[in-house]
Amino acid sequence: MNSAPTLRLGLATEAASMQLGEDLALALKVGDCLALSGDLGAGKSTIARSLLRAMADDSDLEVPSPTFTLVQSYELRIPIAHFDLYRLGDASELDELGLDEALSAGIALVEWPEMAQELLPPDRIRVHLAQDGAGRTAEIEAPETQMKRIRRVLAIRAFLDTHGYGGAQRRFLTGDASIRAYERVMPSAGSTVILMDWPKMPDGPPVLDGKPYPKVAHLAEDAYPFVAIARYLRGIGLCAPEVLQVDYDQGILLIEDLGSEGVLDDDGHPIPERYLAAVACLARLHSKPVQQDISVGAGIVHHVPEFDPTAIKMEARLLLDWYLPWFRGTPATEDERQDYLATWDRLITDHLSGAERHLLLRDLHSPNIIWRPEAAGLSRVGLIDFQDSMIGPTAYDLASLVQDARVDVPEALSQQMMADYLALRHASGTFDEAAFLKSWSIMAAQRNCKLAGLWVRLKQRDGKPGYMKHMPRTLRHLSTALRHPALLPLREWCHRSGIELPES
Repeated sequence: MNSAPTLRLGLATEAASMQLGEDLALALKVGDCLALSGDLGAGKSTIARSLLRAMADDSDLEVPSPTFTLVQSYELRIPIAHFDLYRLGDASELDELGLDEALSAGIALVEWPEMAQELLPPDRIRVHLAQDGAGRTAEIEAPETQMKRIRRVLAIRAFLDTHGYGGAQRRFLTGDASIRAYERVMPSAGSTVILMDWPKMPDGPPVLDGKPYPKVAHLAEDAYPFVAIARYLRGIGLCAPEVLQVDYDQGILLIEDLGSEGVLDDDGHPIPERYLAAVACLARLHSKPVQQDISVGAGIVHHVPEFDPTAIKMEARLLLDWYLPWFRGTPATEDERQDYLATWDRLITDHLSGAERHLLLRDLHSPNIIWRPEAAGLSRVGLIDFQDSMIGPTAYDLASLVQDARVDVPEALSQQMMADYLALRHASGTFDEAAFLKSWSIMAAQRNCKLAGLWVRLKQRDGKPGYMKHMPRTLRHLSTALRHPALLPLREWCHRSGIELPES
């Protein structure tokens, strides 16, 4: 541990110690061991309580001292085992207390770690607390991986202090399949806001023409696209969060909190009224002229990228590169690979080259729709997570919404959503329904080929197996899309490759 990076903080008040515990709760991950050391009264229990309450999102959580029981377990967002080793008879007793089990499934929070230092993980995070006049100091020592996370949450705290949110409570809100994470920030007075944590990442390995996947697929790598698209959507009368503050270099944004109510009921089933309102929002978007260059402010213009053939095929390749090897245990042969890519080339050239094009929000499904019952009309539908927007076949977003990747949409509701959209588009002007429906099937197939591969990649490469629960639904959606006659070649390729799709 002597060579680990060190950080020294001043904690002038008990509130500052509590704030440190709250911030550390946002930095910890499964497998972390946080060791709190210092004399009696140095503030170990203050930090421990604050951390546990923040992780529980419960400021009144009872946190008894485990001095006599030695360990107290909490089933929180991440399970935490709180150890107090002050009365540990012998270091060897630590094994009996379940330290290894705690670290395998969650976090170990250890007070008085010096009582069993040799048995604690060498990569632990060490926080040493000491009195400093009327206040305290905290010396944090951790391996670079953990220290990077700690520096990040402290940088966000400094950002909040700078922009008028000093002392605000922070609570983990959600993470997604990308590197972004979200917090709800609650000031002592005024409305809550959402913080988007979007750190810049180094380029990944090249996947095509020397470029990493995000650049080939035109995925947003900084906050400019989010700010631009939010401004555009608000400008055409749709509800997107107002961007309150942004640091483009650090990748930190404060945005309006649109609320926490979604489009699913308490049992996780779609609420028809809300899905149909989202369809009306799409029809409004698609009735407006396409705008590809959108001002971000300060003379900066965001050029919305094209969902071009390269990007379409790169995403569809996820089925080839990840799903197929996982499903049948062997990778695609060169002939299978070339046949698959040629099939997509023909679909794009023969059927999409003349398709209607518009702004694609790209992930318009239940996790990214906020329901605002206090609003009226289209403003009831809050749109989020649109930073990867592109210009492409208009039907993509309707396919994303009707074939929700995260929830089963009843067939009757799916049909009503399609019917409502088509009626609204006909009412707004000239509309080629047959061409649109063909484009819808192709975009639905493309999206589900991408998702089938993405779920496997998240499991195998990124250690996020939870997304695999969506695989059966994704395959059903793909089967539905492949019913269109234009997609017969892709349906036949799946059959030749051994991919068995369910009856749709």
